[in-house]
Amino acid sequence: MTSWAAAAAVVLAGVLAAPGAAAASSSRSPAEAACATKYRVTGRVVAVRRPAWNDGPVAKPNSPVDHYVHRGDVLVSCIDAIARTQSGPAYRKCGRAGSVWRVVRGGQIPATCMKRV
Repeated sequence: MTSWAAAAAVVLAGVLAAPGAAAASSSRSPAEAACATKYRVTGRVVAVRRPAWNDGPVAKPNSPVDHYVHRGDVLVSCIDAIARTQSGPAYRKCGRAGSVWRVVRGGQIPATCMKRV
């Protein structure tokens, strides 16, 4: 048996051994369970923006708003999107200038409006 087959057998045995415990222990999606980086929103009310069809992969300050989050909300983010500009920062939000957007459920939020927990 090859090493990858042995590893797959161990994982499969662990899943089959306690199917109810694994499902009950996590109410998050598998993508969120793999990432444990949590951020607390520091801005008063911050828009979660989804890039428009012609914006590319990174949101812009005028991208459509998906929903809003409020100060104190805890969000999970594993991926950063960096908006590169030649003339300076990509946005000015929550009292600071920046170019990093954190990818969260529903869209992207400026990194200047979040603090790592």
